[in-house]
Amino acid sequence: MSIYEKIGGEAAVNAAVDIFYRKVLMDERISEFFDTVDMENQHVKQKAFLTMAFGGPNSYTGKDMREGHKHLNLKEEHFNAVAENLVATLKELEVPQEYIDDIIAVCLSVKDDVLNLEPAA
Repeated sequence: MSIYEKIGGEAAVNAAVDIFYRKVLMDERISEFFDTVDMENQHVKQKAFLTMAFGGPNSYTGKDMREGHKHLNLKEEHFNAVAENLVATLKELEVPQEYIDDIIAVCLSVKDDVLNLEPAA
């Protein structure tokens, strides 16, 4: 069973993305990155990406993580702030810790791309 199915499928991803972005937009460490972003479109893209990343149906047509984030000059503290908001969202939705751990593993798997770091040799 995929992470997507374990957490409740489309309804769970939709709820998580909505709560997550409310938290992100209130977080002074990272909210500025969304000042010029069409948040309605961002919600749609994020829902499609997380659905795909968590093993659900793949309808994601956006840029890959490296391409989508390279212009932002993100640092480790920005990545960590996003991860903290995601964990807080999942806890608020009462997602079991083992599933949160699986989700964070997915996030960590794209960290180097998000931060535009060179892959480890």
